[in-house]
Amino acid sequence: MYCKYILFQTMRLNVFTDYCLRTLMYVGVNQGTLVTRGDIATAYGISGNHLMKVVNWLAREGYVETVRGKGGGMQLARDPSAISIGAIVRACEAADALVECFDPATSRCRITPACRLKGILGQAMGAMYRELDQHTLADLLVRPRPLAALLHLA
Repeated sequence: MYCKYILFQTMRLNVFTDYCLRTLMYVGVNQGTLVTRGDIATAYGISGNHLMKVVNWLAREGYVETVRGKGGGMQLARDPSAISIGAIVRACEAADALVECFDPATSRCRITPACRLKGILGQAMGAMYRELDQHTLADLLVRPRPLAALLHLA
């Protein structure tokens, strides 16, 4: 049981992934309205500067459209049902190897040839992504009113 606890503690999403998902949820709850980085930062109590990189990435990847200038903001660039949670998490987490041996170019782990942990962790990650691939942003927005209320939206 302790091993399973450690495994799931290890599988933690990075802050960038978390902010990407939360940004998409906020923008999705506000469909049809332009929202600003400041709106999102205030709603979640996080730094607007931290969101700059997130919003730029989401725009570059085609998840949100941005409008610059006074009265500008962002909105979803795709239907929520076309935004795969698995694809977002996979793209955001791609740079972070779960454990050292997952990146053969930099791994210096001496036990890799005899270690079975890499396979177990790989299977666990595969299961996580298979589950995430079954869900879209639309699934996260099924009950928008309670979400909007928690984000202090009208």
